[in-house]
Amino acid sequence: MRFLTAALAAAVLSFSASAYAQKPIVIKFSHVVADSTPKGQGALMFQKLVHERLDGKVKVEVYPNSQLFGDAREMEALMLGDVHLIAPSLAKFDKFTKKLQVFDLPFLFDDMEAVDRFQNSEAGRALLRSMESKGYLGLAYWHNGLKQLSANKPLRVPEDAKGVKFRVQNSDVLVDQFRAVGGNPQKLAFSEVYQALQTGTVDGAENPWSNIYSQKFHEVQKYITESNHGLLDYMVLTNADFWNGLPGDIRTELEKIMAEVTVFVNQMADDINMEHRQKIIDSGRSEILQLTDEQREAWRKAMQPVWQKYEKEIGADVIKAALEANKK
Repeated sequence: MRFLTAALAAAVLSFSASAYAQKPIVIKFSHVVADSTPKGQGALMFQKLVHERLDGKVKVEVYPNSQLFGDAREMEALMLGDVHLIAPSLAKFDKFTKKLQVFDLPFLFDDMEAVDRFQNSEAGRALLRSMESKGYLGLAYWHNGLKQLSANKPLRVPEDAKGVKFRVQNSDVLVDQFRAVGGNPQKLAFSEVYQALQTGTVDGAENPWSNIYSQKFHEVQKYITESNHGLLDYMVLTNADFWNGLPGDIRTELEKIMAEVTVFVNQMADDINMEHRQKIIDSGRSEILQLTDEQREAWRKAMQPVWQKYEKEIGADVIKAALEANKK
């Protein structure tokens, strides 16, 4: 009888383990922008490819537009295991590592090709693991693009920014960037920006074309200065313990899919930005201002002291590697 009881118990345990093993691993991918943006499209492509290649083993659920968590809570949610993938702006990480502040420095990169060269360099790839001791692991860099200045007054020279209330991400570098030109920066979550612009809580902002159009910021901003002054890219981030705890074969396949999606996202980001730029022009809601070479250099010179202020925190070697990437 004792043998029979033990055998039945073993059978139940075996059945339970088998049933558990057949349950797909659920990966919740949460982000704060629209599906139509490069990040939104990347999340959906990742979901699609995982379904095609790991059906029954892994299920990806995508939650755009801050449906689950906004800017302020997504890092905590990732650490608690409430979500498994997020893709915050590179400006969000200064609490965890100061090195990633390099991406916030104004006028550091000449163009997106330089950004690619740096992110694919040894120095750039090392930054993906710069928060691993805090429990966060970077999987990829996803482009959104270079930022433009928007406001309800024309911004042609640095003096025009004096007294303007600019929304910024939660980044001290970006705060100091606008203080350098006499602006009044205010940190706000992305989900709050449209209403803040609409009500006059803030006067202006900085965003790539895709964010401006998809969030309809151009409907509440009279002018957009094509400044290309800074970078708004993302790091696809996971919980290090969760990712390293995945079965090896599944993790390897997910990393292959992520690499494939990253190429897709970064190729399409420029196309989407240019398409949305044209849609803003066609809407007639905002006037796009072009800077002369002299005007752009004036902005660059006015903001460049920020580089010196943060050089020690970021590391002179990291900044040097980024500047080297401007050489074609």
